[in-house]
Amino acid sequence: MTIEVKTAEQLLLMRRAGLVVAEGLAAMCGAAAVGVTTGELDAVGREVLARNGALSSFLNYGEDWGNGFPGVACISVNEELVHGVPGERVLRDGDVVSIDFGAIVEGWHGDAARTIIVGTPDEADLALIDATRDAMWAGALAMRPEGRVGDVSRAIEEHVKSLPRRYGTLKEYTGHGIGSEMHMEPDVPNWHRRRPTPRLTVGMALAIEPMLTRGLHQTLELDDGWTVISRDGSRGAHWENTVAITERGLWVLTEPDGGEASLGDRFGPLAD
Repeated sequence: MTIEVKTAEQLLLMRRAGLVVAEGLAAMCGAAAVGVTTGELDAVGREVLARNGALSSFLNYGEDWGNGFPGVACISVNEELVHGVPGERVLRDGDVVSIDFGAIVEGWHGDAARTIIVGTPDEADLALIDATRDAMWAGALAMRPEGRVGDVSRAIEEHVKSLPRRYGTLKEYTGHGIGSEMHMEPDVPNWHRRRPTPRLTVGMALAIEPMLTRGLHQTLELDDGWTVISRDGSRGAHWENTVAITERGLWVLTEPDGGEASLGDRFGPLAD
């Protein structure tokens, strides 16, 4: 397995893409409200890309096999867990909405996801979102030079298992390497597999993205060829960031602060 190692200059371009992603996610999350359609949220993402002169990582993805993704964001609601196709679905009070967004700047990608609640929140949904976000940070904190991809997976799994509530962890869908392409080696599962995994080094970047449900982990794909739902109808959450290893530490390319607030002394931007 060959994992792409970036130069400092290439990581700076990924940071530019990551900031576009962060801006787009903030704008779409801010626009999500009762009565708004998922297609209207996608239009907000398109405006952010255009304003920044960036391309979409998602638009037309998969066209080589005849089913190109039609949006710039995957917008998944309630039992839709990932890869939701934006369109005419109208958001309702209490909906759990996951937004996954990617941008390209000068050929380099950033990718991140957030989950929010529209209108009146349910306590169990809030706990699900907190669990998913904190699992992502647990995985990010496990990244280190000469560590292994499996360390990230183990940290995510151990965090989820430590929680007082029980959650399902999606197994068919994983994090991934990222850089000159959106999806690259290595896969980054959200559970620990007892097998050797690749070593990490300075210049590598991973998209870490736990996907949890309030029920079981089994999924189904809808007839659109994209939208993945929970088999038992349980609600899900998705939280993702693009994280790079620099000579100074970890740099979360898709967080406005680079991850400083969450990484503490592990924080190590090249420039910001």
